[in-house]
Amino acid sequence: MLDARHILAVLFILVIAYGGLKVKSLTVSGAVGASIVGFLVYLGFSFQGLLLLGSFFASSSLLSKFQRSKKSSLEDMLVKGDRRDIIQVLANGGVPALLGLMQFSEQFSSEQTILLGFCSSIAAANADTWASEIGTLSKQEPRLLLTLKKVERGTSGAVSLLGTSAAVGGAAFISVAAWIMFSLPIYFILLIIVFGFLGNLLDTLLGQTFQLKYKCIVCEKVTEKQYHCETLGIKQTKFSFLNNDAVNFLSIILSTLMAFIFF
Repeated sequence: MLDARHILAVLFILVIAYGGLKVKSLTVSGAVGASIVGFLVYLGFSFQGLLLLGSFFASSSLLSKFQRSKKSSLEDMLVKGDRRDIIQVLANGGVPALLGLMQFSEQFSSEQTILLGFCSSIAAANADTWASEIGTLSKQEPRLLLTLKKVERGTSGAVSLLGTSAAVGGAAFISVAAWIMFSLPIYFILLIIVFGFLGNLLDTLLGQTFQLKYKCIVCEKVTEKQYHCETLGIKQTKFSFLNNDAVNFLSIILSTLMAFIFF
């Protein structure tokens, strides 16, 4: 006989995925991906894990709609809009889902280490999302992290004071939520903030140095779009597979591995 809690969890996941589809935060494939991620997280971390994942999804979805009219210029810089497809969902939720599966399999001796990695991975995803969504509203032009050169809003690898503060806030939001939901030791709050912000920092570094970008030969703007001004752009980076989704996934993996090593 099926456990009523499992049925309730599946229904909860499906309702959230459907809600994301209806409010246009997810595409159809994104809703499928969110359901898969949610189920794997539930297997390993029960309803507490689902609520923590939901905290990331809800806050990031709300921020993507916040002052949306002021972000319209970003559509000229980015390949994808604010509706997440399955690739974007897995880029941000793939690591938490994998950790949920690892926790469920009980193949690892330290459950606390897996839990710290899980919370840190969501904090990293949330920090990066908050930095992107809030940082683009900064009145000051952002600067490239390594060169401090001023660039257009939405440029990969660029930072601003507002965006950096938002990244810390995003990591702290998940950290406090994790502390409440899992009754973690108080020092875990600081650790999750540190590794969450580190994930955002790695994303910024990879975004500036290795992320796939093109330079338009008409307007000379550097964007993520292969075609700009109806013209094929000139590739600026070596690794064609390292698009924004791949950079998000890689930065979360690296920050989570660092959390494992530290712990």
